[in-house]
Amino acid sequence: MNVLVTGAAGFIGSNFVRYWIEEHPGDNIIAYDALTYAGRPENIDGLDGNVTFVRGDIGDLALVEGTLETHSIDVVVNFAAESHNSYAIQNPGVFFRTNALGTQTLCEAARRVGVRRFHHVSTCEVYGDLDLDADAAFTEDSPYRPLAPYNASKAAGDHAVRAYFHTFGLPITITNCANNYGPYQFPEKVLPLFITNALDDIPLPLYSSTQNRREWIHALDHCRAIDLVVNKGRVGETYHVGTGVEKSIEQIADVVLATLEKPQSLKSIVRDRPGHERRYVLDWTKIHRELGWEPAVPFDRGVWETIRWYSDNRAWWEPLRGLSPVVEDAWSAAR
Repeated sequence: MNVLVTGAAGFIGSNFVRYWIEEHPGDNIIAYDALTYAGRPENIDGLDGNVTFVRGDIGDLALVEGTLETHSIDVVVNFAAESHNSYAIQNPGVFFRTNALGTQTLCEAARRVGVRRFHHVSTCEVYGDLDLDADAAFTEDSPYRPLAPYNASKAAGDHAVRAYFHTFGLPITITNCANNYGPYQFPEKVLPLFITNALDDIPLPLYSSTQNRREWIHALDHCRAIDLVVNKGRVGETYHVGTGVEKSIEQIADVVLATLEKPQSLKSIVRDRPGHERRYVLDWTKIHRELGWEPAVPFDRGVWETIRWYSDNRAWWEPLRGLSPVVEDAWSAAR
C-alpha cells in the first residue's frame, strides 16, 4: 500500500511514520511536509523502510495532486497543521490558510485522484471546553464550539472533510485526539518546554489558570488508533482517541520537577491567554467498542520515558531554542 503522510516531519507525523514502517514494512510511505519551523527533516532522516520525502504545502493543489498521482497513493493521513494556540492569537491568518484552506485543497486533490481512504487528524479543542468540576466528556455528537483561532481553524478543516464525504463521496474518516506527548515534540509545547527548561534551571512558565486540565495520551497510542481507523474504521465516521487521564498544568510541572529533582521555585506564573479552555476530555467508548482500541502506555511510564528522551537528546532540541515564532502575551498589544 502507498501511504501519503502530511505533516510527516512534525511531532505526531514523524512518530506515525516510524510506527507505520515498523508495523507495515511492505508499505511505501510518502512523507509530505512544508518544513515550517516545527517540521524538522531530521525527525525522519535515516529511517529504514520505503520512505520518500516530498517538501510541499498542502495548499499547493498542483503539487499535492501530482504527488498523489506519481506515487499512486492509496491512503492519505493528514497531520499537517499549525497547532500552537498562542501563535494563533499572534497570527491567525496562517492557521486558517493551513488548517482550513489547506485541508480543503488536500481533499480536492484526493477527490480528483480517487484515493481509497482519506484520514483527517483533528483535535478535542474544536468542541470548546468543559467546567472544571464537571464529569462530562465530549462525544462524537458534541456540538462544535471553538473558542480560539487555532480551534476554529481546525473546526473549519473538519467541516471541509465532512463536506467532501457528503457531497463528493470522498471516503473519509476523522479522529479527534487529546493532548499528545512523546519524543520529537518541538520544545515550544508545554511538556517539552518544561523538561528542557528544567534541565537548564530555567523557570517553567505556568499560565495563571494553573488548574486548567488536559487529557494526555502518548503519541504511539494515537498512532495505533489511527492505524485501526484507517484499516477497519467505517467510512464517513469520526472516532475519539482519548485516555481519561487528566492532569492540570501545575501537575505536569510538578511531575517534571520531581523526576529531574529540581526545586519548586522554578515554577513561574505568567499572564493567561485569551480563549484559554478550562478542561477538555474525550469519550473514547466508540473506538473501543467498534475497533477494540485502548491506550497501552500508562501516563507515569510514558512521561518518565519522555523526560528521559529529552535528557538524552540535547543535540536534537538545543538547536531549536529560539526558533519558535511564539511570543507569549503578544495578545496584549494585539488587543
